[in-house]
Amino acid sequence: MQTTFKKLFGAEAQYHIFSPYRVCPMGAHVDHQHGLVTGFAFDKGVDLLFNVTEDGSVSLRSLTFEGDIDFEITRPTQVKDGNWGDYARGAKYALKKRFQLKRGIKGLIKGSLPIGGLSSSAAVLIAYVMAFAKANDIQLTPFEVVKIASEAEREYIGLNNGLLDQACIALSEKDALLFLDTDSEQYRIIRRNPRMPDFDLTIIFSGLTRSLVNSDYNLRVAECKTAAWNMMAYTGMPLKNLDKTFLRDIPKETYDLTKEKMPPRFARRAEHFYSEYKRVRKGVTAWETGNLDLFGKLCFESCESSIKNYECGSEELIAIYNIMRQTDGIYGGRFSGAGFKGACIALTDPAKREEIRQHITEEYLRMFPEYTETFEIHFCKTDNGARFV
Repeated sequence: MQTTFKKLFGAEAQYHIFSPYRVCPMGAHVDHQHGLVTGFAFDKGVDLLFNVTEDGSVSLRSLTFEGDIDFEITRPTQVKDGNWGDYARGAKYALKKRFQLKRGIKGLIKGSLPIGGLSSSAAVLIAYVMAFAKANDIQLTPFEVVKIASEAEREYIGLNNGLLDQACIALSEKDALLFLDTDSEQYRIIRRNPRMPDFDLTIIFSGLTRSLVNSDYNLRVAECKTAAWNMMAYTGMPLKNLDKTFLRDIPKETYDLTKEKMPPRFARRAEHFYSEYKRVRKGVTAWETGNLDLFGKLCFESCESSIKNYECGSEELIAIYNIMRQTDGIYGGRFSGAGFKGACIALTDPAKREEIRQHITEEYLRMFPEYTETFEIHFCKTDNGARFV
């Protein structure tokens, strides 16, 4: 990338940020309801090379997307342009709410895997937040980076997400599990038990890309909140504004009393939340004790609930999930991200990489030969969070 950067901007880049992609083994679809989540960062992600500009100009080029992005960091953030530069504008928007920005950047950015289910948008946002902060001598803790990037995605990009994606990308450590309570915002980094066997994080890309803003992601968030409203109304609890309503605030006992009264689709969304809360608790214990078999089994159960209760998952992803369950050497896995197109992830035995690749590829492409050119499998390892290289 340095050669390309110098060709574009006339000098080598002084700074290099690596912002990893993330996976969530369990705790999916609950961060926006203040649930419990787990996650890993892994050794593929977004590289951003940049130099600081004293005049406040921002000039960005991409090795992944076409088009040049140019704007002034000192000017008010305008409406979205509908291109890949919106993530840089979103980072500027969220930072400017807190700090005065005077200096911009010249940057070159590149992603290392196909887009779909790995929170590439969050990785990009975190890279830009860190770059703009560096350019303007702003000191941020990793959790401040999480909050600013999440705010940018909610308020500027328009995705009603929680903190899961950004937390995994900014806080994770190699060979450790991130366990985050998105209600209290307390988190733990849990080191891998020495008794646990080695494993790969295997990324199985369906061949489909997707955009969460244009998917049913925001609809599912609204359905979860409506389920909470139903429970509050049926039991006489005072209602709050919908943006202040979360399933985490409703006891499981209230759900048990009211689930037969509310429309089934809302009951299923709540069922996923409460069952996922319990699975995460079990999963953390399994991880702490080195029980990878149980940890993987809970990952599979999480995905099963995502299909039946949260009702996400394309035909392609459900096919991959079913194939994974029948593949030797896979401890467990699920959809990655929201499960609308994108990818599946699995915890797998490194000794069986080729058998896993061959079996999944053959079975999937037999069902979906149209993805022969775009279907991919990558074997990865856990990694540290976003950082200057």
